[in-house]
Amino acid sequence: MVRRGSLILCGAALFVAWNALLFLFLWGRPTFTGPSNGVGVEPGGNREWVGGVDLTQDVVRLAEEVETELEKQKLLLQQIQGHRALWDKRKQIKQIKNRDVNPFPKRDAKSAMVNDPKIPEVKDIVIPILVIACDRPTVKRCLDKLLYYRPSKELFPIIVSQDCGHKETSKAIDSYGDQVMHIRQPDLGDLAVRPDHRKFQGYYKIARHYRWALNQIFHTFKYQAAVIVEDDLEVSPDFFEYFRSLFPLLLEDKSLWCISAWNDNGREQMIDQKSPELLYRTDFFPGLGWMLLKDLWEELEPKWPASFWDDWMRQPEQRKGRACVRPEVSRTMTFGRKGVSLGQFFDQYLRFIKLNDQFVPFTQRDLGYLKKEAYDRTFTEQVYAAPVVTVEELQGNRVSSSGPVRIQYSTRDSFKAFAKALGVMDDLKSGVPRAGYMGVVSFMYRSRRVYLAPPPGWTGYDTTWS
Repeated sequence: MVRRGSLILCGAALFVAWNALLFLFLWGRPTFTGPSNGVGVEPGGNREWVGGVDLTQDVVRLAEEVETELEKQKLLLQQIQGHRALWDKRKQIKQIKNRDVNPFPKRDAKSAMVNDPKIPEVKDIVIPILVIACDRPTVKRCLDKLLYYRPSKELFPIIVSQDCGHKETSKAIDSYGDQVMHIRQPDLGDLAVRPDHRKFQGYYKIARHYRWALNQIFHTFKYQAAVIVEDDLEVSPDFFEYFRSLFPLLLEDKSLWCISAWNDNGREQMIDQKSPELLYRTDFFPGLGWMLLKDLWEELEPKWPASFWDDWMRQPEQRKGRACVRPEVSRTMTFGRKGVSLGQFFDQYLRFIKLNDQFVPFTQRDLGYLKKEAYDRTFTEQVYAAPVVTVEELQGNRVSSSGPVRIQYSTRDSFKAFAKALGVMDDLKSGVPRAGYMGVVSFMYRSRRVYLAPPPGWTGYDTTWS
């Protein structure tokens, strides 16, 4: 017993000493300072220079060195744990048995048929398109494309909900006659906000409008689902086909809570344009053209926030471990630079999003692979079968294989350094990266599939990374 305790203490002391050396190593490195030039259009296009030194490359190199040191520490911990396991073999066997329990057990087919609601035929689905409008007469661009691609007025009624009372915008909406339904948010007054949020009055009004409009859709008109589109979005030729095909999946798979038309990293050089049929699960709520069910609205409406509703949706208290489906190639694009966000991200990212221009017959495809259990197994195998490479190897075309590769990160700082170097959106909301699933961000880099991924054995998001 004494020998066992001594070995554990020695192992722990060795681990602490190793971390101390790593701290001294990082502390002794030169400090880099300098202004940021923002995010470039092309991947790797954002550079920061100090005295002729490429700061971005130095930051990436430092992050990769830290990742290497973390891997060494991980191996050291595994060795310590291995010795401890020898002392307590019986306990370890019990833990292994507990770990082997399938967290997503297969459901009995008969009970599933009894308990699940009947999935309606795709051809019978009525899905309204809710267009959120305010003071943009350019809503006509949005409505023109919706009406041009709409396959059926009966299956896809278009309801335009207008806030602001802007007369020119109202006139533009009314010009469509009975092709659309025009409803008006009645409460146009300012809201009481705390002094430091006065500049965010617009965000408070948007949240109020969303609440009113969704209550109209689900409680007044009594629809069972809706697709939300904002007045500055243009849609793809297969926009309606996309949502119609995924409605049954959203209804059946309770691990999903939305279907989105948007890929946050959907710039032309970062997607596989030859594969517009590719769909993914994502833990990040994308918005920008998305479908929800009445059941979800009834869950969210009682606690709907006063402002910043989209970031509120991304909090773990709302998401509850659920995912959305998103496409490889976006089925919407935004043309609205002017708005309450004052063009945030628009010039750097949003205006470069590629809008799909091909029609994919999704209703003729089997989308069962997107169900959680099957998807998670296949996705994990694909990601962690890809060889690990460094950012410098990828950027320098020094990768020997021609297939997918994996860039591994372990910390918030290394994720942001690698994402920025490769042109991926590097912000995190409640610890979740944009377009990420199980911590993994999938994208194309110079026509190669890249997975920016945590080490194997991912255990969940850290909200302190935001």
